[in-house]
Amino acid sequence: MLIQHFQILARYNTLANRKLYEVCSQLSDAERKRVRPAFFKSIHATLNHIMVGDRIWIGRFEGKQMSSTGLDAILYDDFDELWKVRVLEDERIEAFVSELPQDFLTKTISYVNNAGKLYTDPADLLLAHFFNHQTHHRGQIHDMLTQTEIAPPVLDMHRIIRP
Repeated sequence: MLIQHFQILARYNTLANRKLYEVCSQLSDAERKRVRPAFFKSIHATLNHIMVGDRIWIGRFEGKQMSSTGLDAILYDDFDELWKVRVLEDERIEAFVSELPQDFLTKTISYVNNAGKLYTDPADLLLAHFFNHQTHHRGQIHDMLTQTEIAPPVLDMHRIIRP
């Protein structure tokens, strides 16, 4: 049952990202990159941070040693390129979760955080964090969109995920 829950979260993640990027595409590049009162300072930088986090966590889930330094890295300066890789990353996430073996959720994952500290945490907790992390930062982008002339999208899970 828990795997099915994570599969629903992966689908929601894809659909919410699609809605968010569609709205963000209505902004000029300057407006997306405008410095705002937010942790990563702009809509564009926050979209990049989500990508950085996704790649770190998926890599860890796949058993790779992933550094978490550079959490504010701008991987893609061009919005259209960022959007294209977002679509691919969401497909990767959905594929990963769709093939998740039941025993994955009973494992622990060891990793080194951005402060250089080694942690070992339950995989089910980290997978929940993975999806919560995206939701958290989409919320920040949603708030930054309210500071523009473009209305933010509705991102309520029950409104997006229903057939």
